Amino acid sequence: MLQQTQVATAIRFYPPFLRAFPSLKQLAQAPLERVLGLWSGLGYYRRARNLHAAARLVSNKFGGRFPADYQRARSLPGVGDYTARAVLSIAYQRPFAVVDGNVARVVARLKAREGNINQPRFRLEIGHELQRLLSRRQPGNFNQALMELGQTVCLPRAPRCTVCPIQKWCAAHHLKKPQDYPAPRTRRASELHYLAAAVIRRKSRVALIRGLDGGLLPDMWNFPAAFGRTRPAALRHLRTKISGLAGRMVETVEIRPPVAEVRHTITHRSIRVNLYPIAFQGNFYHESVKWFPVDRLGHTAVSQLARKIFARLAAGA
Repeated sequence: MLQQTQVATAIRFYPPFLRAFPSLKQLAQAPLERVLGLWSGLGYYRRARNLHAAARLVSNKFGGRFPADYQRARSLPGVGDYTARAVLSIAYQRPFAVVDGNVARVVARLKAREGNINQPRFRLEIGHELQRLLSRRQPGNFNQALMELGQTVCLPRAPRCTVCPIQKWCAAHHLKKPQDYPAPRTRRASELHYLAAAVIRRKSRVALIRGLDGGLLPDMWNFPAAFGRTRPAALRHLRTKISGLAGRMVETVEIRPPVAEVRHTITHRSIRVNLYPIAFQGNFYHESVKWFPVDRLGHTAVSQLARKIFARLAAGA
């Protein structure tokens, strides 16, 4: 949950998730739909799919115990170098140093190391330095202490040097410019996208489909929608999608003027979503469409964008 998500956000999802799946076995046996439902709103849903798949693999292949070997740990879905090192050092006291943004900042300041964490050379140098400093007796405590130091004391913009326990060894502090280390990471520019979303109602139910558009959110339920470089282009693409979903059982379909705009962000995409009510006569049926009772949406694996749209509609849009 903490991959690319702050503690303040993840902590709201963590206790309910553990109550639902208090053991690895129960998580492995749960249907993916239920896992995604409890993850709904946290974003980056590939993490939930990988976690579920990894639980099943650990249960079936490794006797229900997270492997203590690095290569076997890396074979699990969603477990990269950082996660493997963190788990093995903390759970099994394996001598692996762990580099995340907080740790890299602490070490960069400690050694006045030039560069930023996006640079492979910089990460390699930080990793080598950490491996040299690593406590072989308590690698898990060492890694967690550096993570905590970066999270609470060695802050990005206003480091609390006066209370830092390693201040006297810190080269950046002695240079009186800790904020200069590490250099700011380069960020991908935000891209503006337009999305036309269809609001299809049948009494107290709304029509949703799997996925958003363009391969995004493939396992989550969303309003039928289509991207475009402009609003008119997005609407044209939506007309084509709705025509395909309506099928022969629908006599007429009318896309009415938009009733509201919702703004949403997915990674580097800044999305402006226009909501178009759909009027139809006949039986709106398609194998990919599922009709959800509005009052049950909180228990469904819907995307965060779909939740925003529901909230906007409930507010009277």
